[in-house]
Amino acid sequence: MSNINMNRWQISRRQMLRGIGATIALPLLDCMAALPAPSKPKRSVFLYIPNGVNTLTWQIEKAGADYEFTTPLKSLEKHRADVTPISGLHHPMVIGKNHNCEKVWLTGANVPGDGGAFRNTVSADQVIAEAQGAATRFSSLELAVEGTSLAWSKDGIQIPAERNTQQIFNMLFGVEKDSKETIRRRLSRRGSILDIVSEDAKRVNQKLGSEDRSKLDEYLTAVRQVEERTRRADEWLNVAKPKLEGDAATKLQRKLTMAEAGEYYRLFYELMAMALRTDSTRVITCGIGGEGSHSGIPEIGILQTRHGLSHHNGDPEQLRRLTQTDTFLVEQFSYFLDLLKAQREEGGTLLDTTQVLWGSGMAYGHSHGNANLPTLLAGGKALGYKHGTHVDFNLPKIGSYNVAEATAHYRICSRPLDENARLSNLLLTMVQRAGVETPKFQDSLGPISQIVA
Repeated sequence: MSNINMNRWQISRRQMLRGIGATIALPLLDCMAALPAPSKPKRSVFLYIPNGVNTLTWQIEKAGADYEFTTPLKSLEKHRADVTPISGLHHPMVIGKNHNCEKVWLTGANVPGDGGAFRNTVSADQVIAEAQGAATRFSSLELAVEGTSLAWSKDGIQIPAERNTQQIFNMLFGVEKDSKETIRRRLSRRGSILDIVSEDAKRVNQKLGSEDRSKLDEYLTAVRQVEERTRRADEWLNVAKPKLEGDAATKLQRKLTMAEAGEYYRLFYELMAMALRTDSTRVITCGIGGEGSHSGIPEIGILQTRHGLSHHNGDPEQLRRLTQTDTFLVEQFSYFLDLLKAQREEGGTLLDTTQVLWGSGMAYGHSHGNANLPTLLAGGKALGYKHGTHVDFNLPKIGSYNVAEATAHYRICSRPLDENARLSNLLLTMVQRAGVETPKFQDSLGPISQIVA
């Protein structure tokens, strides 16, 4: 094993052992004592819900520390000291362009208003992965319960997301059926094929027009992404995966569907929590649903898609059901925070070293309003966050809310009340807290001072 790989193995193993106890079983090597101490992880998780929320029941109406959680947010009361609701954020270049909200939630890129094809920019999670991913088997983990990936490379190419929970388990913890030599030969063949494809594409590129050249460039970028993942897979062949035993392994290998939505969501969250616990990765994105393809939730009596519910046309029963789904989704998020908080680490909990962003690129789906984005930031106290207040960029501009009024939600969700309240400011804050030294992300104006100690 090379010195680099041995060092990575040692970093991974020590962090796996801390706080996991008998759940994880790994071999012990005599050379371990001579290796350097591991770095302290700075972890980041990004969770996306589609089609916004029912603003009429969602909006917290008081800023500061003595705010009250609204009905959909009640399950977060026990996490008050570790959560910051934020109101009034938006992406300036996305206002009024509602059909690409999911794609640009973590990028803030300028998009066409008709929802057509465009070249994205790098997502915040991938900026963080550059800094935090070197010491882990997976520089980042892209997941989706439904919908598409939230992650975009530095070349603006979407990184595919995994949706199959059993595949996710096998990728993180499964025993390889083939020997290391067989796997390495397979990876080597893949590398050779990619080399040939890349060389042929470069020759063809000289004969193409500008539009075709752009398409080919996107293809070559995707090839480079596969090359990088192939290289990392080869480097980590000599590093044993974390081994789960007993109930933990049985629970995480279950095969579930959206018919059991609560258990299904919680399984995704359990896999994410275990990936962080074992330091298999420090960066995770997960799409909880797609803007146009989010299933109903039969176990709570909701059969309509979330997209359908969001276009409620003011119908009281549809609005009630939308609030019910908002509540359900926040309850699953609260469960994830339970998992992270329950895992003790040196000097604190897993939640203390993990910053978690939960939200949507849409505010009020019925009007396609994408200002005042529903946003919850949690965890990361060890990264320098302070929580316990509702940070509100709307109230200084309007004085008070009156969301019960028939058209009040249009005022706060259709156009930003504070032009400087940008979601990119929050993404910049998260990027900096994760150890990236940069003064700017996309169109950010600076970090959000109200949330850092």
